[in-house]
Amino acid sequence: MYYVKNQRNGKEIHDPRINLAIEYYLLNEVELDEPILLFYINDNSIIVGRNQNTYEEVNTTYVDENNVTVVRRFSGGGAVYHDMGVLNFCFLTKDDGNSFRDFKKFTSPVIDALHQMGVEGAELRGRNDLVIDGKKFSGNAMYAKNNRLTAHGTLMFDSEIEAVVKALKPKKHKLESKGIKSIRSRVTNIKPYLDDSYQFMNAKDFRDKLLLYIFDTDKSEDIKEYVLTDEDWVKIEAFAEQYTANWEWNYGKSPAFDMERSERLSVGTVEVKMNVRKGKIEDIRIFGDFFGMGEIEDVEKDLRGVPYTREAITHALKDIDTQSYFGNVDIEELVDLLY
Repeated sequence: MYYVKNQRNGKEIHDPRINLAIEYYLLNEVELDEPILLFYINDNSIIVGRNQNTYEEVNTTYVDENNVTVVRRFSGGGAVYHDMGVLNFCFLTKDDGNSFRDFKKFTSPVIDALHQMGVEGAELRGRNDLVIDGKKFSGNAMYAKNNRLTAHGTLMFDSEIEAVVKALKPKKHKLESKGIKSIRSRVTNIKPYLDDSYQFMNAKDFRDKLLLYIFDTDKSEDIKEYVLTDEDWVKIEAFAEQYTANWEWNYGKSPAFDMERSERLSVGTVEVKMNVRKGKIEDIRIFGDFFGMGEIEDVEKDLRGVPYTREAITHALKDIDTQSYFGNVDIEELVDLLY
């Protein structure tokens, strides 16, 4: 495995727009003979999932007043808050056709390292969360394209939890489905659970220690690296300009819709906004924190023009590979949401 430092001219980068651009540049254009590991720590930011409605997930007043950067990633899942106390990890590898949504495979190295550092209660729970004593400290997501796969996640090491509470707008039914009353009650930092010998660490120290565990070495110089070149940086900056630093990509226009439905399905939250004219679906947008492999715009395109009847919607969905776009969802769930 190769490790990539998010550094330019010896300086570490904390701009989320650039760090996410590095990640997806590595995914799309750098294929080495072994998997790649990338770590990065971002300044205050909110990273929203590929299919989410940014305005519905973010407290825009808090974001504007506190200079929080909002960036949309390419993978599904929900919105997460980053600050200098959150370490982000990313594994990039070939897509073997069996690993998408297999979060255990990619989070096991992190869990094993935490166990060795004294966090005995760390485990993967539910669809994609890492928890300690039932409290979440890591959310994970995946994205696959052109036979390549990225599996990435957050690690709340010593984050400002009050900022997390204020910056995000969780769906009420999402909280109820987990049997909790607030974000504050369901998240935690890693640091308080570490052995006393690790209490001196900040997020960067934690990253350096994780690296040694993951690469199974006592010396950082033994870690194999891929160093980003000047040519790489030209392409990374172009990628950021087109996507991660582009307002249209991160927010996008939010047209008015006549009908809005949002439900917690077996694959996660799915939100639908529709305009129905003369008995047919004229326009539709689908949002959510589900994990899909395809572009959800393809589903929206196939549903436009479909008669707004239960039978017609069911027929249209049966012609769509819903498992690929949404995950292991029952078509009837989607029909109930749409109709």
